[in-house]
Amino acid sequence: MFIGHFAPALAAKAITKDAPRLGTLFIAAQLVDWAFFLLAMVGIEKMRVVPGITEMNPMDFYHMPITHSLVGTGGFAIGFAALVYLLSRNAIAAIWAGIVVLSHWLLDLLVHRPDLTIAGGETKLGFGLWNKPWIEMPLELGLMGLAFWWYMRRTKGPIVPPLVLLFTLLALQAINWFGPEPQAADFAFLATGLFAFALLTALAYWVSLTRWHKGEVGLAVATPPR
Repeated sequence: MFIGHFAPALAAKAITKDAPRLGTLFIAAQLVDWAFFLLAMVGIEKMRVVPGITEMNPMDFYHMPITHSLVGTGGFAIGFAALVYLLSRNAIAAIWAGIVVLSHWLLDLLVHRPDLTIAGGETKLGFGLWNKPWIEMPLELGLMGLAFWWYMRRTKGPIVPPLVLLFTLLALQAINWFGPEPQAADFAFLATGLFAFALLTALAYWVSLTRWHKGEVGLAVATPPR
């Protein structure tokens, strides 16, 4: 799951004008992966390349009890929601930020082989759709397509910025699916992943500066609020 993780961010912004900016929601969508990649860089959590471990992904996420346990993800969700509340004083925004963070573990549960935990214990969970690309690929594209369509229906503004965001999402997903497999889960690989997250987040913030929720300003307003 890659671009599918961003579907809840788009959906949250479509649902309510009180949701945080789209860029903030993009951070929420991949917050635990931001943390995982950073922790993997210093050896606290671990991954390795094992060719053929799944049909779609050669990565063995064999030690990630902090970021990819349900309890750990819940902790990240609560912490990020608290930060959003402190910055915005908007409880609805905070709740939606937390929901988007928590959605990451639930979506990973669909695609990962059994490598997720409830609280970092020995029992591993995962429905393994990475071994069923004929299901996983349409599912991921469908989630993104539906969420993007809903976001566009519920917001107003120039069409070019969100199309640039969508094109970039699809391009990165195509590289993920059809590009050469990584040879090692080394610093360069992890830094590349963080760069991709940062690029998408920056584009999402750009989009949020050009579009606004219809419920916030009404259908007749020609320019977004300051």
